[in-house]
Amino acid sequence: MPAVSLVATLAAAVAGSVLGSIWYGPLFGRAWRAASRPSSDDVRGDVSPFRTYGATLVPGLIASYVFGVYLGPDPGRAFAVVVGASVGVFLVATSLATTDLLARRPVALMVINGGYHAVRFTLIGLVFGLLG
Repeated sequence: MPAVSLVATLAAAVAGSVLGSIWYGPLFGRAWRAASRPSSDDVRGDVSPFRTYGATLVPGLIASYVFGVYLGPDPGRAFAVVVGASVGVFLVATSLATTDLLARRPVALMVINGGYHAVRFTLIGLVFGLLG
């Protein structure tokens, strides 16, 4: 079994969820909703933000744990942040961009979602650099 800090994994996942609630809330929520063309259920307000953000914690835990596996033990702060930023920008954001371009989604949506993951993985790297 890989030596991954469970404290860092949990802290990184929670940090990503907190970032998401700010990113898709007060920071870019209005622009994101406009670009993502919400469903009628979303417009009615039947969606629970607590349930939605709570559900994102599970994939956040998985992503954080696997990130920790790839970083290895005691990666060093600078290295972990650079790897996090690289993963967020060059793997996740570009993958989302490909999907969004093929689906002809608005560029604003691509920038908001890709930007979130770039910052999220940089933050995950920082957490592992500090606690891993």
